[in-house]
Amino acid sequence: MNSEIELKQLKKEIKELKKQVALLKGEDDHQIPTYQYSKIRDTELKKLFKIKQKLDDHVFDEWFNDPIEIDDSVTVFLTDLIAKNKFLVERYHEEDLKVYYIIPLLNQIDFLNREKEIRGFYELPMSYVTDQFILNGTVDFVVSEGLIESQKPYFFIQEFKRHEEYGNPRPQLLAELISAVELNDWKFIKGAYIIGGHWHFVILEKLERHKYQYFLSQNFDSTKIEDLTAIYQNLLFVKNEIFTLIGT
Repeated sequence: MNSEIELKQLKKEIKELKKQVALLKGEDDHQIPTYQYSKIRDTELKKLFKIKQKLDDHVFDEWFNDPIEIDDSVTVFLTDLIAKNKFLVERYHEEDLKVYYIIPLLNQIDFLNREKEIRGFYELPMSYVTDQFILNGTVDFVVSEGLIESQKPYFFIQEFKRHEEYGNPRPQLLAELISAVELNDWKFIKGAYIIGGHWHFVILEKLERHKYQYFLSQNFDSTKIEDLTAIYQNLLFVKNEIFTLIGT
């Protein structure tokens, strides 16, 4: 009987010793799970966080109804942008969509401010590390404090090609927004995601640790001048809001 107990104890000690050796070699079998922003899905997001969509569009009132005036030259620019791309937007691959349609719009907004040290970053690496999981990957576009390196992200755009058959951008954007809220120690953050010519704006609110709610805007069809004008105004509002926030 004693020999059997001693054998079990010996096996336990050997198992523990092997585990410690594996840790020293960096071969731990119980590594923290890692999730990529570009691949995360709703099911995975809900395993990591308590998150739900709040069906209330009044949260966008201040953002969307701000009386931002645009001059005739901007209207001409937006009209020309639609004319050049409207028949190709739904056929573009991701890089084509970015280069021909999204980047010209963002350049017109111009998030660069050298005095406040803020600009837009494309393909930005970002990570949010906890003792339970890691979120990391490359962010399509983010407006961030910092000129050489991103220091504090304020607004994200998840850019996607054509339709959701290529992956649902909503949970991917939400994962990025959650990371930014936690890294910045904020309660609210704004973002947007794009599928072909269609834009949705998002507001994420942190309720408590690992518990969030988000608000999803109406669809904006960027191939229609009224909607593209609204998209432009919404982005300009974000720019003005960020510049004001940094100036305080």
